Amino acid sequence: QVQLVESGGGLVQPGGSLRLSCAASGSIFGIYAMGWYRQAPGKQRELVATISRRGSTNYVDSVKGRFTISSDNAKNTVYLQMNSLKPEDTANYYCQIRGSLSDYWGQGTQVTVSS
Repeated sequence: QVQLVESGGGLVQPGGSLRLSCAASGSIFGIYAMGWYRQAPGKQRELVATISRRGSTNYVDSVKGRFTISSDNAKNTVYLQMNSLKPEDTANYYCQIRGSLSDYWGQGTQVTVSS
């Protein structure tokens, strides 16, 4: 059975940094993309960043220049380096791995940006 385990969330002051990790256990057939989403209270879940198996990346405009997505394909792990964090980045962050047969989600990790 596939499980995605996230780590790295927490409380940070504005301007600070955090690095999220998401590691998949179990076998996922035909992975073609990995990504991070976030959901703030009272808001819809939104795409933050994606990375293809070949390394092509995509970001929502609000995080461009501040966040960097990367992956270790051999370990089926995806990372999100978040710099210059703002209070509006506060949300529960979810990783997603897209395979040719199914998509998989992590359980979420809370990121709170506050002074």
